[in-house]
Amino acid sequence: MIALARRIPTVNFADMTGDEAAQTRFVQAVGDSLKDIGFFALEHHGIDLGLIEQAYSQGDAFFSLPRSIKQGYLQPEIAHQRGYTAFGVEHAKDNDAPDLKEFWQNGRTHSGQEPAPTYPANVWPDADAPGFRQVIDGLFEQMEALAQHLLSACSAYLGKPTDWLNKMSQEGNTIMRIIHYPPVGDDAPSGAVRSAPHEDINLITLLVTATADGLQVMDHDGSWIDVEGDARYIIVDSGDMLQNITNGLFRSTTHRVINPKDTASRRFSMPMFVHPRNEIDLTPRPEFITQTGGQAKYSSITAGAYLHQRLVEIGLAEPEDEA
Repeated sequence: MIALARRIPTVNFADMTGDEAAQTRFVQAVGDSLKDIGFFALEHHGIDLGLIEQAYSQGDAFFSLPRSIKQGYLQPEIAHQRGYTAFGVEHAKDNDAPDLKEFWQNGRTHSGQEPAPTYPANVWPDADAPGFRQVIDGLFEQMEALAQHLLSACSAYLGKPTDWLNKMSQEGNTIMRIIHYPPVGDDAPSGAVRSAPHEDINLITLLVTATADGLQVMDHDGSWIDVEGDARYIIVDSGDMLQNITNGLFRSTTHRVINPKDTASRRFSMPMFVHPRNEIDLTPRPEFITQTGGQAKYSSITAGAYLHQRLVEIGLAEPEDEA
């Protein structure tokens, strides 16, 4: 008998709006998936598929602009947390070979009210891609609303008030990234792949699945699980910050994007990285230490310090000067 290929779990978002039994099933499925493999595919997610298609079209239009125009939106002074990041700039932690991608990042729009948020203001290519802002910002809002439901489910599974994680993410530096993986070509640097094995740093990630396959998730035994690109599903995973707080009860799982078999195909994807505010303490909570063996496995650090540390590790920020 041929063994079936391993797949990440599937969670039905429609259960979230069902009766009490369905809602309990939803919370259990979310939590069990993040506890086991750290990933799941969310079906019936409610995000407008037409809006997703428009976002990919707007991304294609921007990344097709001349290099000189795109580079006008580089923001190295804020560690590339907004605007454009050029091809080959970012690399995975502990891997010096550059990832074979370029990307755009935007976050929550500043309201203009005081106190000013701790996250950077958005940059938009209005002059060169007129339809970009409305579509991408609209998708951000829908994705962030979905993320809040998922954080509530995580909180409930952990035995906390349903707004426990949501409060941490209020006015946090949540980022949506539109990624373009150009054709790999024959002259790619040695060891370079579209996205080398890595873990996400944030609380949770919501990935509008890509226009082509290539995403792989590491299983418990070190083998790789293929994740198909299909906009009917949003891929959700727990990141390092959530792993830190829960002392590893929720897993931050290694994943990668492998190169295609041909040298001519392109790929787009759109992950949303849900972040807490910079001042949030990520120290493992005592109750989760008790549930995971009795010893703290992760350090005490704030979200802002952890993010800066990771931006340095992946080549987007410079280390702070030590006095």
